[in-house]
Amino acid sequence: MTTINACLFDLDGVLVDTAKYHFIAWKQLAEELGFTFTEEDNERLKGVSRMASLDILLEIGGVKLDEETKLELASKKNAWYVDYISKMDASEILPGALEFVKELKSQGIKVALGSASKNAMLILNNTGLTPYFDAIIDGTKTQSAKPDPEVFLLGAQELGITPAECVVFEDAEAGVEAAIRAGMRSVGIGSPQTLGRANLVVPTLANFSFNSLKEL
Repeated sequence: MTTINACLFDLDGVLVDTAKYHFIAWKQLAEELGFTFTEEDNERLKGVSRMASLDILLEIGGVKLDEETKLELASKKNAWYVDYISKMDASEILPGALEFVKELKSQGIKVALGSASKNAMLILNNTGLTPYFDAIIDGTKTQSAKPDPEVFLLGAQELGITPAECVVFEDAEAGVEAAIRAGMRSVGIGSPQTLGRANLVVPTLANFSFNSLKEL
């Protein structure tokens, strides 16, 4: 088995909990359009791009709109979301995440971000996570959304590490699929029912350590 020399992390739901702010903003938009958007509905938006998320939301509400209106609504939702995440700080890093990243760095493992978020830098800077990353690939650097492997392949390329030497940490099914397509091993953060295709699934990074990687 190839040695692990790099770890690539999704952002939302893996390192920080920004998912709750996405949900609040989408819910606000649905209410403005006159229908209810539940946490169960929100599960369908995990790892999905902003415009595709809006299409799912409108489908749930049975609302049909032209492209121009859809762009305006996506922009409005994003403005609300950015307002919420602008107030984030280090207290919102998920349990065990920072400790694990620090341990990887102490072991000489390269660390990269692989996120679809166009607001990744704002979140990393506000939470103080930026200095820990050797490469940051976010929504401003990619053309294709997960499950396309582009974000992870770009991360490996920027690190100068082959895909076979990389492990991806993901909380979304589309992200695990992207890791598989990239030829990388993966650790799912969340439910085995959803993330069963990952090489290993854990509920959180709280008790995860460098030694845990040896199980891969």
